[in-house]
Amino acid sequence: MKRTILFVAAVLLAHPALANAVSDARGVWLRNDGNARVMIAPCGDKLCATNLWIGDTSGGEAVGDRLIMTLKPVSDSKLSGTAYDPKRGLTYSMTMQVSANKLTTRGCVVGGLLCKNVNWTPAD
Repeated sequence: MKRTILFVAAVLLAHPALANAVSDARGVWLRNDGNARVMIAPCGDKLCATNLWIGDTSGGEAVGDRLIMTLKPVSDSKLSGTAYDPKRGLTYSMTMQVSANKLTTRGCVVGGLLCKNVNWTPAD
């Protein structure tokens, strides 16, 4: 049974349309408020978003802070799952909508009662 589940997961992740959302999310992104530059890259079997630059640190953000994202493709451009913030000890439900020139993240806490959308553009 375990082998079957692993095989099905590998086939789904190998499908080009589903793999595109993951690969398109990788790279360096600028947050729409101009206050953050973030690299999204694999970290083990997850994706990590790591702060490379923070303009205003008064909100508690710092270079090196990261989110550890456990996301699965739900379409050719959308990922869904959770994101863990080790600095704050918080886990968010998360979706990520990816295109060639835009990334939109949506993180929610308290069972989806408090949510925030953030838009990102490629740094390059």
